[in-house]
Amino acid sequence: MSTTEVAPARREVLVVLPGLLVAMLLAMLDQMIVGTAMPRIVGELGGLDHLSWVVTAYVLTSTVSTPLYGKLGDLYGRKRLFLAAIVIFLVGSALSGLSQSMVQLIGFRALQGLGAGGLIVGVMAIIGDLIPPRERGRYQGYMAAVMAAATIAGPLLGGFLTDHLSWRWVFYVNLPLGAVALALVAATLHLPRHRVSHRIDYLGAALLTVGATSLVLLTTWGGTEYDWTSPQIIGLGLVGIVAVVAFILVERRAVEPVLPLRLFRDRNFAASTAMGFLVGFAMFGAVTFLPLYQQTVQGASATNSGLLLMPMMAASLVISLVVGSLITRTGKYRIFPILGGATMTVGMFALSTLGVTTTKVTSALFMVVLGVGMGLLMQVTMLVAQNSVGPRDMGVASSTSTFFRSIGGSFGVSLFGAIFSSRLQNALAGIPGADNLATGGANIDPSALRSVPAAAREPILAAIVDAMQGVFLWAAPFALVAFVLAWVIKAVPLRGSVAPEPAAPGGAPGDTTGDPSDEHPVQGQARLRATAAED
Repeated sequence: MSTTEVAPARREVLVVLPGLLVAMLLAMLDQMIVGTAMPRIVGELGGLDHLSWVVTAYVLTSTVSTPLYGKLGDLYGRKRLFLAAIVIFLVGSALSGLSQSMVQLIGFRALQGLGAGGLIVGVMAIIGDLIPPRERGRYQGYMAAVMAAATIAGPLLGGFLTDHLSWRWVFYVNLPLGAVALALVAATLHLPRHRVSHRIDYLGAALLTVGATSLVLLTTWGGTEYDWTSPQIIGLGLVGIVAVVAFILVERRAVEPVLPLRLFRDRNFAASTAMGFLVGFAMFGAVTFLPLYQQTVQGASATNSGLLLMPMMAASLVISLVVGSLITRTGKYRIFPILGGATMTVGMFALSTLGVTTTKVTSALFMVVLGVGMGLLMQVTMLVAQNSVGPRDMGVASSTSTFFRSIGGSFGVSLFGAIFSSRLQNALAGIPGADNLATGGANIDPSALRSVPAAAREPILAAIVDAMQGVFLWAAPFALVAFVLAWVIKAVPLRGSVAPEPAAPGGAPGDTTGDPSDEHPVQGQARLRATAAED
């Protein structure tokens, strides 16, 4: 294949990519930017008792809608659905900024989350449509850069807008970004029109929604809003279990299942999806507590605690870029999830040694180790999942991987929050001046801690560190299981390489449907231009 053939195809992808990355930035930035504005929101709108719903409503609707966007995109075409998701997100953002009560804000945040559910999975699926897996590695660094930028810039931008303009601007800032994404995607993205018969799996979609909603609410409310043994939590658990069992039974008989169970017959797809769940479980659950450690034990401000996460995010970004380049050049990828699982396990054990006297340099080095593990795992698991299915299932494969990672993160935050809270309460018992530090669940008020007399502060810090160590010690075995699962993945050649595609049942790599996006970018783009585009 000549260089002159590859270069034009790559230029066409790069024309589309900015709009996709801005859309991804919208969804990820919104998860990080709102937290810093919460005190001002409560001060103006009131409704402190319902504060958690501002976050819960967004997480709930975005998580539940993710698999639906994937399937509907496969059925009806990706572009229109993606543009609709951007519009829904922007309408929700504008209305959230205009909210005059906490109830309105919660409702509009739910609408915003409904749009956000289609943004990340839409980007992943469109990338899967346009770029063969062999070439996709070179682009994963761009997505990693967006994730890192959102993680670092979110709290900083949220604090700046809240202090200098208004909390409403943490929502209004989405409008110009969204307008740019909408214009770029509408003008540059051209995908083939889908011509397939449709039969919507309404029952499966309803059961998936009920099951996911129950599980998200259970993990969000458990140990915070309600006690783990309360009727509400037990009831949510039972509803979730019944809905999931019924969903599996329905999907086995559905003509067009919203989440085809046949995909899990592929060993690579099943292993990478399970790894995504475990990575989300261990990473999001444990990393949630790093800013708390930095603000309480190391005395960093809320803004600086975000900056102190930069070593981890920078390591993740650099490794993602290197891994993507190596995959594109060699077509080899199996070793990276293995190394990632091992490195993440080491990172979790290293972070479990954080103490009261640990320096910021040492903690930064530990975070670098964890960041390296993240960089080796995050994008590669999605790549393996997408390479394991045919083009007709690209959307549902992307949404399933994203969905399980989100559910894993929700479970991790909940479980590790319960572990942290339990250990902390036991350690704080009997310490003078420690009664009013906890603000509910697994939260500690750093400003309240600074008002405690110096003599009493040392045992309190030791208690916080003890609870923190327990969180990372519990996270390490889950990372270790991800390492074990990585060995299950087999080296199936990436589509677009010179190696032939092996046929496999249930939407495996050899199962194509004549979709132009399954070819090398040159041939695929040629056929895309000859196909009626979605306008």
